[in-house]
Amino acid sequence: MFKNKTLLITGGTGSFGNAILKRFISSDIKEIRIFSRDEKKQHDMRIFYSSDKIKFYIGDVRNYDSINLAMRGVDFVFQAAALKQVPSCEFFPMEATYTNVIGTDNVIKAAIYNGIKNVICLSTDKAAYPINAMGISKALMEKVAIAASRNISKNKTKVCVTRYGNVMCSRGSVIPFFVEQIKSKKPITITDPKMTRFLMSLDEAVNLVLYAFKNGNQGDLFVQKAPACTINDLAKALKELFNVDNPIKIIGTRHGEKEHETLCTREEISKARDLGNFYQIPSDNRDLNYSKFFNFGNLNTSKIEDYNSNNTIHLSVKQVKEKLLELDFIKNELSLWKIK
Repeated sequence: MFKNKTLLITGGTGSFGNAILKRFISSDIKEIRIFSRDEKKQHDMRIFYSSDKIKFYIGDVRNYDSINLAMRGVDFVFQAAALKQVPSCEFFPMEATYTNVIGTDNVIKAAIYNGIKNVICLSTDKAAYPINAMGISKALMEKVAIAASRNISKNKTKVCVTRYGNVMCSRGSVIPFFVEQIKSKKPITITDPKMTRFLMSLDEAVNLVLYAFKNGNQGDLFVQKAPACTINDLAKALKELFNVDNPIKIIGTRHGEKEHETLCTREEISKARDLGNFYQIPSDNRDLNYSKFFNFGNLNTSKIEDYNSNNTIHLSVKQVKEKLLELDFIKNELSLWKIK
């Protein structure tokens, strides 16, 4: 589907960008453009991949001119640029807004101007019923993308959104943090033993974006179903894999954290198409006739449950270990640990 095409990945030096490169670098894709503001990471990627297919663009999605320049001659865009760390966004909510909301708006406007065929905007489970600045900014990002899709002429740029749960071993995620505590022989600090989180690999995140790319209609939001586990079971699984007896220390729920994460709200479930492994949520395409917002509703919404990390499939400690062993990060860390 990408044969002789040019793909631009914003925020492309992050975990998702690297996963896309590993997936497509040996394919018949014509060119992959990595757009980011981090020249050091771009330099490292240039050396690591050493491929003429990859082109690097320094810029910031906050700056329309820089993203507009990078889009010339591009066929498809994956908008992955974001501020994603909950504490950072809590302390600097305007910075989250500039990148996650205004940055996405810039990407979509530049895509429309340049006649890009498809734009996929990456979101997070924290955008559903958001309680922290990161989730709020991502929720507004989704609204910006879907609102823009309503005003795009037929057969022009198609904009879709993907939303997924915690990506295991992505930058700043909890698994590398736990592994570092294990290696340092420190207590493993968990917030609430009963807290649940979805478990999704980077490959699965890529699969979701590609599914949306192939199957999405204008303004669709796609969610991939995923299993979950408690934070306590995740810590136990890692202890068993590394064969250690580090104590588990409960520190309490931190500011901006939920006990359970939601991937689909009940309002979204009420209109979603259940595709087996995915939910496809069509955009609300009502026009600006405000009376329709007040006079028409869905009588069934109150009877529907949202889709969250507490009511999805829960993995046992053994199953969590099996899922962890699929990750290159864990396999590499275990091999180094055994050598030690």
